[in-house]
Amino acid sequence: MSKNYKEAFSKTRLAGSIAAGALDEVAKIVKPGIRTKEIDKLCYEFINDHKAFSAPLFYRGFPKSCCTSTNHVVCHGIPSEKELKEGDIVNVDVTAVKDGWHGDTSRTFEIGEVSIKAKKLVKVTYEAMMKAINIVKEDIHLGDIGATIQKHVEAEGFSVVQDFCGHGIGEVFHKEPNVLHYGQSGSGEKVKAGMIFTIEPMINLGKYETKTLNDGWTAVTKDKSLSAQFEHTIGVTSNGCEIFTLPKKN
Repeated sequence: MSKNYKEAFSKTRLAGSIAAGALDEVAKIVKPGIRTKEIDKLCYEFINDHKAFSAPLFYRGFPKSCCTSTNHVVCHGIPSEKELKEGDIVNVDVTAVKDGWHGDTSRTFEIGEVSIKAKKLVKVTYEAMMKAINIVKEDIHLGDIGATIQKHVEAEGFSVVQDFCGHGIGEVFHKEPNVLHYGQSGSGEKVKAGMIFTIEPMINLGKYETKTLNDGWTAVTKDKSLSAQFEHTIGVTSNGCEIFTLPKKN
């Protein structure tokens, strides 16, 4: 990657701010009784209003503008007539494309009052993502990211999904490198300034195994335990990284 990555960062920053803005709007409407298709409609309209478009829509045949993954759904849940209930958790995953560049982010929302276990799972998942982001800088190894997440998560008694990972992103939605959320410190390629990728740990209350349903998209925990996820798109600098998908208020 060229040292001159200002343009790539600038364009990803704009796309990322739109994706984050969509989730800021979702945060205002997620409550018991809302249908996941209403979340999808909001994301579609918000992204369009900002003269961008949704990367998931029609991507490899995906039918909607965002993913809504509820409770034991790990990722790639398809918005539908499903009504969210008190005590549910739902991950909403949004990717905006603006001027040919992608910004990819997700958050797990608590619907009304959730169980203590669910609340802890959501908290630990967010912490794991941020702990990993906080170590990113030029010349760390990709394995350091996975090891940081795995150590934090397993110390709390949860498990890291191994079937999905973070990914390089930019003018292409998914590209190298693969960013695993588990692994050994000091393993994998070295991170270089100018790289742009996602960190998006999926963490299960029970075991880490998943399976994909017959729709070809929806991934669920094999043991039907709860799963949570958070995701940011980041750009690596010589002494740290920039998060391109931060919420407006947090």
